Amino acid sequence: MSLPVILQPEAQDDLLLAREWYERQSPGLGDTFAGAVERLLALVESMPEMYAVAFRGVRPAKLRRFPYVVYYRVLADRIDVLAILHGSRDPRIWEGRA
Repeated sequence: MSLPVILQPEAQDDLLLAREWYERQSPGLGDTFAGAVERLLALVESMPEMYAVAFRGVRPAKLRRFPYVVYYRVLADRIDVLAILHGSRDPRIWEGRA
């Protein structure tokens, strides 16, 4: 049984901003980015403990093609996605959401 993946409002904003940025760089690239995030979230949904805990129960999962990291926490009834951030961003951003 898999747990539902829930994007917190901040993570939804992160995804939207990154998608828009990639779309401005090259038409269609925003959709490619969003698809990569969806595939990673499907993997997390099927194997939530695949990635190691980094901070306060939060697990970072790196995208392959894009330099972004999805930060999530496994709870009893769901998987909370806290942030979707560029890998070079200050970790205090997502740590503040944990």
